[in-house]
Amino acid sequence: MAPIKTSSTNQLNKRTIATKCPVTFTLHKISGRWKPLIIYELMSGVKRYYELKNAIPGISEKMLFQHLKEMEADNIISRKATDSVPPQVEYSLTRCGLDLSPVLLAMKEWGENYNI
Repeated sequence: MAPIKTSSTNQLNKRTIATKCPVTFTLHKISGRWKPLIIYELMSGVKRYYELKNAIPGISEKMLFQHLKEMEADNIISRKATDSVPPQVEYSLTRCGLDLSPVLLAMKEWGENYNI
């Protein structure tokens, strides 16, 4: 895959829209096939890595790890690792992530009402 040319007009437009439009910003942070599912699973409480993996059929370990890392960087989820052997890692929604709950529930309701 070719590297993304960050100085292109297209990339500049994407950055401008994402920073100027709150809806686009939100969609950018939760976009993709897996992020909404991960957030939805964490809405019920703290989950370990393999609990998330088992709850989301079809997601690869690479994609789960990548999205967890991105959402942690965006302050949507928090990661807590224990010093036990073997180490245990737990994920939970941050305050920012919890604030997305009504958004996802509204999207769920809309999808249930209009899914053909």
